[in-house]
Amino acid sequence: MAAGVGSVGGFEGSFGEGFNDPSTEVLSEAAAAFGLLASSARLHLVWALSQGESDVSGLAERVGGALPAISQHLAKLKLAGLVRSRREGRRVVYLVDDPNVVTIVRLMVGQLVDRRTGAEAVPGAAAGSRAGSGRLRGLGA
Repeated sequence: MAAGVGSVGGFEGSFGEGFNDPSTEVLSEAAAAFGLLASSARLHLVWALSQGESDVSGLAERVGGALPAISQHLAKLKLAGLVRSRREGRRVVYLVDDPNVVTIVRLMVGQLVDRRTGAEAVPGAAAGSRAGSGRLRGLGA
């Protein structure tokens, strides 16, 4: 593919003229998904689940939260389609089975860790550009 041309989420074309914008509905759904991940607790849950499946007790222990709060976060993530669950006997196991969600979370977290450490310190995260250090500023949360 030529420079400045790419395929993002099924939208192909130049990033200048002729690039087809997604519909308002698609943008609203994406904003809602990103809004759910704006909570550090929910982002931590998705990060943990991107490493492998777990039950609520294991997630509460890993991310440090009360079981009811972790359950509520998981319910919201599940409704948004970011995680899913399955029964294993009496246990409910949660997982992220969408590789795109895993990629987005690993890329963003990995990039921020890279900026802080100057080296890839997150296993499984893609190395990002090290140009420009610092944190995200002025973006609101």
